[in-house]
Amino acid sequence: MAFDEFLLEAEEKMEKTEQVLLHDFAGVRTGKASSALVENIMVEVYGSQMRIRELAGITTPEPRTLNIQPWDVNSLHPIEKAIQKANLGLNPTIQGKTIRIFFPELSQERRQEFVKFVHKRAEEARVAVRNVRREAMEQLKKHRHDSGVTEDEAEKAEKELQKLTDQYIAKIDAHLATKEKEIMTV
Repeated sequence: MAFDEFLLEAEEKMEKTEQVLLHDFAGVRTGKASSALVENIMVEVYGSQMRIRELAGITTPEPRTLNIQPWDVNSLHPIEKAIQKANLGLNPTIQGKTIRIFFPELSQERRQEFVKFVHKRAEEARVAVRNVRREAMEQLKKHRHDSGVTEDEAEKAEKELQKLTDQYIAKIDAHLATKEKEIMTV
């Protein structure tokens, strides 16, 4: 049945939205060092844009320190500049052939900024899930009058789609609550 295919496709897209949100949340500072915070920063090297994770090894030797060791020493300064431009409130320092980032204790004001940021990302994820629902609903309505499809089947598919949407929005809200608590914990 075509409706099942639409529902499966919608669920896959909603799942991807949730995974993107979780990855974004992993990059939000909670007072401890996380490679997810810098790994996707784009750096201008070799005449193109590359992610830091493609240019260097990122380690956390201590809970509040991040080490970035480029595979090519020539990319040290471009990586440092990219981190500064990313406006994450981090101050990278070059020590020999590595870049060290020390994470200071977060102030209450900075924690509030992070909470606002994660709320914004969660709302964007909710909107993305609703857009997936809208697209799937359009597909369902378009194929509603195909031969062999009863009204009951069409209504059941629409209810399933709504249930799926509610389920993913609840997951997003749960991830948001967890991350908010993590950020605000001193």
